[in-house]
Amino acid sequence: MANTMVHVFAITHTGDLLLLSLTESLKLQVNFHFTLRNYGCVSFAGEAVAAGDALCEIETDKAVVTMESNDDGVLAKILMEEGSRGVPLGTLIALMVEEGQDWKQVAAAPAAAPAAPSPPSPPKPATSGPLRLSPAARHILDTHGLDPKLATPTGPRGLITKEDALNLLKTSPAPKSTPAMTAAAAPSPTPTPAAVPPPPGGRPNIPPLSVPGKPGAPGTFTEIPASNIRRVIAQRLTQSKTTIPHAYATVDCDMGAVLQLRKDLAKEQIKVSVNDFIIKAAAATLKEMPEVNVTWSGDGPRALDSIHIAIAVATEKGLITPIIKDAASKGVQEISANAKALAQKARDGKLLPEEYQGGSFSISNLGMFGISGFSAVINPPQACILAVGTSRAELQLSEDNETLRTQQLMTVTLSSDGRLVDDELASRFLDKFRANLERPQRMALA
Repeated sequence: MANTMVHVFAITHTGDLLLLSLTESLKLQVNFHFTLRNYGCVSFAGEAVAAGDALCEIETDKAVVTMESNDDGVLAKILMEEGSRGVPLGTLIALMVEEGQDWKQVAAAPAAAPAAPSPPSPPKPATSGPLRLSPAARHILDTHGLDPKLATPTGPRGLITKEDALNLLKTSPAPKSTPAMTAAAAPSPTPTPAAVPPPPGGRPNIPPLSVPGKPGAPGTFTEIPASNIRRVIAQRLTQSKTTIPHAYATVDCDMGAVLQLRKDLAKEQIKVSVNDFIIKAAAATLKEMPEVNVTWSGDGPRALDSIHIAIAVATEKGLITPIIKDAASKGVQEISANAKALAQKARDGKLLPEEYQGGSFSISNLGMFGISGFSAVINPPQACILAVGTSRAELQLSEDNETLRTQQLMTVTLSSDGRLVDDELASRFLDKFRANLERPQRMALA
């Protein structure tokens, strides 16, 4: 064992994978958790591995990352089972030895036991001052006889929330029965009356948990484990709606010129979508109005030098926003090719971090689902997101006010951060965006 060179595979904080030697430190900071989806070309210890072979897939909060071997060797030991969830950062998942070395010595060696977790520290009384409790927290503390001063407030301005009360309940020891209570319990127990069922159509106060494998009774529910992506989406949406002052502005765009141009391009075997024109129009408008191409940092506005458009893509695990970089300098055909490639990678879970991080403006299009109009949630730290509905035919008076003509109108709604883009600036942006979309030739000059 002393002469055997062992390679250790562990997960880094970026979701990539790191090849470490046993002589190097394995104390990596635990900030994220991952899910080991499946092993690739290897399935058992003792199997030969070549450089570049896929060892396993690791699901992060945004994508699925494939771990590849950096060298030739023999897989000596698999330390993490396939399908493991919540794998902490820095966890060893496999050991590999160089070719010609005895891998069985490594396989027989016991794996290092993880350090025992330190016992939780007892709750400390909160700082002096008036206690502020939510109604749910007050009810829980009063019901279980807990001192509110032992709870650690996490709500705004020192508010003790329901979660704080539940955390205190988990860490508090179970109450012991006193002698008086024991003596009082000596007489024969009286029959407990049966619980009164709720009235027909009524909703129970606490719905019972359904039992797996049995049909759910009325009022029961089933716990559904949230994926990493779904948890991140929930955190981001909550952060956006609670910290960003959303403002909304809506405008109708005449899509006649774009639809006609699409037909003309299709005759030349050039296939582009309406969404590709929308992306180009948004990028061209941002180039003309750089004061909208900003983000919000902790210290205030931050002007951006590049125009990166994030497009919302629906996947089986949730919504993700891959980025078309430098969209203002690209033509509609190039934007179309980039959008198709990124959307496919997003659905396959193969996006790289640089392909979905760093956008300056977002577009969410639900027109293909027949949605006429909606308002989207801003993706922080961006300042705006454009919600696009479907196009519809409407009769409008001609310029001579004597005849009717049919227009293909599309409703778009701009959600803007009021700290960065006020109502007047948002209105001017939509007016120029509409002009670019209704006259596609303008976008080539922008």
